[in-house]
Amino acid sequence: MDTPVAEHHKGKVKDFYYVNHMEPHAERRSEILAKYPQIKDLFGPCPMLKYKLVAAVLVQLTLAYFVRDLSWWWVVPIAWCVGGTFNNMLSLGTHELCHNLAFDVAWKNDALGFICNVAMGFPSTMTFRKYHLEHHQFQGVEHLDADIPVRAEAEMILNNRLTKFLFVCTQPAFYALRPLFMIPKPIWAREVLNLVWTLTTNGLIFYFWGPKSLFYVVGGTLMGLSLHPCAGHFLAEHYVWDPYKETNSYYGPLNALSLNVGYHVEHHDFPRIPGSRLPKLHQIASEYYPVNPKYQSWTAVLWNFVQDENMSSYNRVVRTMQTHRDGVRRLREKKTRMLQKNKNV
Repeated sequence: MDTPVAEHHKGKVKDFYYVNHMEPHAERRSEILAKYPQIKDLFGPCPMLKYKLVAAVLVQLTLAYFVRDLSWWWVVPIAWCVGGTFNNMLSLGTHELCHNLAFDVAWKNDALGFICNVAMGFPSTMTFRKYHLEHHQFQGVEHLDADIPVRAEAEMILNNRLTKFLFVCTQPAFYALRPLFMIPKPIWAREVLNLVWTLTTNGLIFYFWGPKSLFYVVGGTLMGLSLHPCAGHFLAEHYVWDPYKETNSYYGPLNALSLNVGYHVEHHDFPRIPGSRLPKLHQIASEYYPVNPKYQSWTAVLWNFVQDENMSSYNRVVRTMQTHRDGVRRLREKKTRMLQKNKNV
């Protein structure tokens, strides 16, 4: 992208960054595949992902059992430090599953998502699948991309440090509830099953192990997706930190605990590639990805979001549906011209 998406804003941001071009990933995907067709070999499920997620669930349930008789002074920090880290990873695991990156068959990915939700304490996997794929298809399109804050939300948070801090602390609520109000859809039967399943497993944990074990599971998710170093990825991925980018990557050590979600530009370029293979994509097409990304720390992202008076929930790129459609049409025309040119050679 040659033109900064944020060039028309000076100082405190009081509105979204409206642009007149489509999201950059579709065109770059075509360009990269034309240059490196071997990247298609990276597509498809990761055989190890299911084992990683099941292992994380077993670790979480084991720890939930062992904290049942500990003092709350121990339970809370363990839930934040250990439970939050594992449940953040499980949350990102359900993200991989909605792209069918553990199994070729969708229902098997959904079933594994149900298992992940046992250790998370929240019935998130099916609702996330319903909305997340549109985040890729309609990135930044107002009223369709549920990752974009609604205007009332942005007005409430603005540039105030206290409200931004409270937003960071309550991110799970915003991300869970925003799609339901912004883009209400019919409830899937699988969502109801997901809810009944998770409430049942929560009830069993509470009945057999007690409230501290249940807090470890549920509290670990709430803390791991809010004021936690690994949760910095929520703000890092699409907030406008770099005036030339609407999607950002992070290549630091926390990727090891987060299924490589930091490779986020790469992920949006090729959502059919599992996180385990995104570093290989980065290596093959290295000229398309930054050597020195805008930030090196997710913790710093959280801190800077709260402290920087120029950062707010308005720091997001937004486009209209018409802009998206025009961009898709131009991209199709470009592909058609390229195919015709290749036939004539």
